[in-house]
Amino acid sequence: MANILPITKAREELTSLVESAKNKLSHFVITVNGSPAAVLISAVEYESWKETNEILADSQLVKAIKQGEKDVQKGKVYDWEDVKKELKLPTSHDVSNKAYRSSKKRT
Repeated sequence: MANILPITKAREELTSLVESAKNKLSHFVITVNGSPAAVLISAVEYESWKETNEILADSQLVKAIKQGEKDVQKGKVYDWEDVKKELKLPTSHDVSNKAYRSSKKRT
């Protein structure tokens, strides 16, 4: 829930408000003459909002996400190890064998 405070109080407490927004992910609605005028949020939350808006602005991406959610509900999913094999990426088996061979060289 947002904390609402007038701009005069926000000005007096700006340092602590910024710390609270940064550390606790609190947010504050700052009013001017009783009406909301601005919102103070952490930089992390701001970046998250920007990324969300960028995703929502891309209709093709939104469509792909919705299709992906439908596929998951229908069980149309792929095992990550199979995907890595298909893309010729190292699998868990490859990585553990490499680590094993590496440890044998040290002894």
